[in-house]
Amino acid sequence: MVEMNTVKYSLFFLFIACAVLPTVSSAKNFGGPDAVENTIEEDARITGAVIKERITQPWFDWKAKMQEDHGFSIGIDYSAVGLFSSEKGASGDDNASSGMVRLFGSWDLVGRGTKNTGALVYKVEHRHSYTDVSVKDFGFDQGYVGLIEPPFSDQGTRWTNLYWRQRLNEGRATITAGLLDATDYLNVYALASPWTGFMNFAFSTGSASMFIPNDATTGIAGGAMLSDNLFLIGGIVNAWTDSTDPFETVGDFFSENEYFSSIELGWTRSQGRIYQDNMHLTLWHVDENIPAETPGGWGVAFNYSRSLDEDRWMPFIRGGYADEGGTLLQKSLSLGLGYNAFGGRDQLGVAINWGEPNEESVGPVLDNRFVVATYYRWRLTEQFAITPDIQYLRNPALNPEHDSLWVFGLRGRLAL
Repeated sequence: MVEMNTVKYSLFFLFIACAVLPTVSSAKNFGGPDAVENTIEEDARITGAVIKERITQPWFDWKAKMQEDHGFSIGIDYSAVGLFSSEKGASGDDNASSGMVRLFGSWDLVGRGTKNTGALVYKVEHRHSYTDVSVKDFGFDQGYVGLIEPPFSDQGTRWTNLYWRQRLNEGRATITAGLLDATDYLNVYALASPWTGFMNFAFSTGSASMFIPNDATTGIAGGAMLSDNLFLIGGIVNAWTDSTDPFETVGDFFSENEYFSSIELGWTRSQGRIYQDNMHLTLWHVDENIPAETPGGWGVAFNYSRSLDEDRWMPFIRGGYADEGGTLLQKSLSLGLGYNAFGGRDQLGVAINWGEPNEESVGPVLDNRFVVATYYRWRLTEQFAITPDIQYLRNPALNPEHDSLWVFGLRGRLAL
């Protein structure tokens, strides 16, 4: 068993490193594609579209001026997902659809005009289902040990982020504290986002073999560049919170001592490429937690992903191992490739995952499962993309009637 003290000492070193490491290169946001400031930056970037006229340009000009004059940034998006299976699930349904609206942004309140800014970062959402079975629950309804588009639930209004972000050391280090989403900084790579990348969670944070706390959980996290290429990222947060009322459990961080903690050491081509070109090893630990129905445990995860030929090709290999911890899989391995077509306008993803179910979580003597997935994100306008998706699920461990399933998906996202 990995001792909690090991992770604590590693996190202590991380926060010291945030403050004292020498400056070697320029600042850039830590975190993955779903971190608030990275999402806003990506949504504003012009990559080309089938319909080239950008009627929302005045809105983006106004946002850019607000950011320049007042340090205030804002983003809004609406996403919807529909899933269709080759078989009926336990509910008798063979389809599910859900939607989500999000409001997010940041406000630089300290150090504006320098690289050591301090900002309030926020994200609030409304998640809703159009069908009796939500998209998040559709995989289990089909007998599949895994999650397909897990954010698309019927949870209603809820928080994802509300935290202070402080850059240090000329932007080469960042500390965040408040209501955090661990998937913003943990085990990230370029295709991890369920809003823009793969739909199946086997190709996202932890490869389904890592405990993931709920969004808007109280904690502290940080990242630092140890050199031009080496980085260290880690955090410690409450193991459980209710995202619809996260303020209720803020005090638990100081009283209950039931944490999810992680530390990650990695290599990147440069700080500005931290999730596009990324090789890292992640160590995590979760305490036993009754509200989260978590027995406690630990695990490791790894990632190797690169962007080649001017970001046209994005091969990756990812995986993980869990010793208990309430994970869906005990062992997981994913191999895949992304391809940016038409100068980055569209994106193709193809991947395969092998997983060994965690007997402590889902029951004994279950067959290993395989997932093959592909998607094509088609950018109709600069702000609206449609993504058809196909998944082949082999050995759905909780469905004794079928050896395999086909799941067809369609996702749309409007970003403003």
